[in-house]
Amino acid sequence: MSRGPTKAGLGSLTVDSDRSLLSDLMLSRGVVDRQAVRRTDTAWLEERRSDPRSRVLRVHAGGALLAAGSEQPRLAWVPAPDVDGDLTFLGVDGEDIAYFAEFVTERTGEGWAELREVGALLDARDAGLVVTAVALDNWLRAHTRCPRCGALTEQAEAGWSRRCPEDGTPHFPRTDPAVIVLVRDPEDRALLGRQGRWAPGWYSTLAGFVEAGESAEAALRREVHEESGIVVGEGPNDIHYLGSQPWPFPASIMLGYHAWTADPDTIEVDGDEIAEARWFTRADLVAACEAGEVRLPPDISIARRLIERWYGGPLPGDWSRPLGLKR
Repeated sequence: MSRGPTKAGLGSLTVDSDRSLLSDLMLSRGVVDRQAVRRTDTAWLEERRSDPRSRVLRVHAGGALLAAGSEQPRLAWVPAPDVDGDLTFLGVDGEDIAYFAEFVTERTGEGWAELREVGALLDARDAGLVVTAVALDNWLRAHTRCPRCGALTEQAEAGWSRRCPEDGTPHFPRTDPAVIVLVRDPEDRALLGRQGRWAPGWYSTLAGFVEAGESAEAALRREVHEESGIVVGEGPNDIHYLGSQPWPFPASIMLGYHAWTADPDTIEVDGDEIAEARWFTRADLVAACEAGEVRLPPDISIARRLIERWYGGPLPGDWSRPLGLKR
């Protein structure tokens, strides 16, 4: 049976009414023009590197350097002429200021912070730039050699590719698509699960990677069934795509959905990745979170926004589990 979004309420909240709950995903923000065409314009890049207005962000292993003495977290931008070595071009803002990233081999000094910790606190410009820089840093550090011949590759296209000096083949950053889904039943309850490595009471939506030769919709149905035993409906309204968020830990793009099942009584967790799964009404979720029995994903994650979209509005921050965990 095909089921679409329902209207239900808890107090003054109206379910599915606020599409903005997925329009401002914390790691999907960005206001800088990437100007990809400039990545091969050597003369232009050199000119921008010597421009004292151009800025460089230092990045290492999922973290970035923050500005000292700021009450609100801000990235520590260094004038480009003050930096030697390879830089990766990130883009240009509305004031024609160019931004670059420097991928350092170690963190020196104080002021370093993890993207997971500060991503939600940065403004749109800094959030978009640091997410891009962290994603590229993760890729560059993990792909130093040509997968064909094993030769050490060289930076090309302003840091957006690597070229093999032996056979000339270019290699580009990869992004692994993953689906993340909040499943709903005929009573409009939400299915949440707990991974086996998580502490008791830590719940989230279900998720998994799209496999080779598989559509996102097929991956969603497969992952939900494998992890929980629940069968998502086959009708055209049983899966609703809601938005996406980059998740560079190390190289994912999370495709967010709501999905519906007509048979909620078939829960059977895999016992490996998912230790337990249960259905929540909105009142159930409120009571469990207020009692401290359930903790939800942090605000930086798309999982949190998928839950809030079902719930009907933002949820209190003190219902969140600690930062630094996937999804």
